[in-house]
Amino acid sequence: MSWFKGILINLQFFTTIPIPLELPMDKKHLEKAIQTFPLLGLLQGGIYAGLLYAIVEWTPFSSLAAAFALWLAAILVTGGIHLDGWIDSSDAFFSYGDKDKRLDIMKDPRTGAFGVISVIILLSAKFFFIYEIILMLQSATYLLAIAIPFLSRMLMGLLLLVVRPARKEGLGALFKNASTKSTLWIYPVYLLFFAGVSFVSDLYIGFASYILASFLIFLFLRKKIIEWFGGMTGDTLGASVEFTEVLLWMTLWLLHYFAMG
Repeated sequence: MSWFKGILINLQFFTTIPIPLELPMDKKHLEKAIQTFPLLGLLQGGIYAGLLYAIVEWTPFSSLAAAFALWLAAILVTGGIHLDGWIDSSDAFFSYGDKDKRLDIMKDPRTGAFGVISVIILLSAKFFFIYEIILMLQSATYLLAIAIPFLSRMLMGLLLLVVRPARKEGLGALFKNASTKSTLWIYPVYLLFFAGVSFVSDLYIGFASYILASFLIFLFLRKKIIEWFGGMTGDTLGASVEFTEVLLWMTLWLLHYFAMG
């Protein structure tokens, strides 16, 4: 039951899916929420892939319309919560101030020019990759698309555990304080399941490409979050989700050109 409540907590925090329940926010249930981050991503990926399949197979709409629907769904389902983290982190990073100044900027509710520019670039890149992928759509594309939010939420959990918090309050610190060294024991099980599905589906090249890309992204973010911000916050975790997803979409785009043709 605590696992199920952990998933519901994630739905309340990170999606716009209505959960009209008052859920416990103690360490036990927050830890279960961290452990089910990848399951949240799997659910979101299933929604996106199902929407894409429905439009492509059951409607006369163009590839452009399908790409726009998928692109927009990713914003609407999350309520833009991770985009908000991307915008705030971008404003802070491009201020070129010290770490304390950057943390202050992330707390400022106002949005600066750099945040606007960076989110336009991010969303444009994501739309471009999605559109071109749909032009080369294969049956394997759906499964690989589902894996993108799955892996991005897994990286969010890893960064939450291994990167020290930049401040004692906030959403990042709330989840961090509920974690222990053994919190992520379930993540390798998720990866083994992902590997099994990929090999059964003859998608081992895609699996290997995703794992390599995710590993490199993790190493980069683990170092740079501390270097740029002094530690992780809820905003930097949200930015990491968006950063990971756009690079995994790029990976899928490259796979269609060079490995799935």
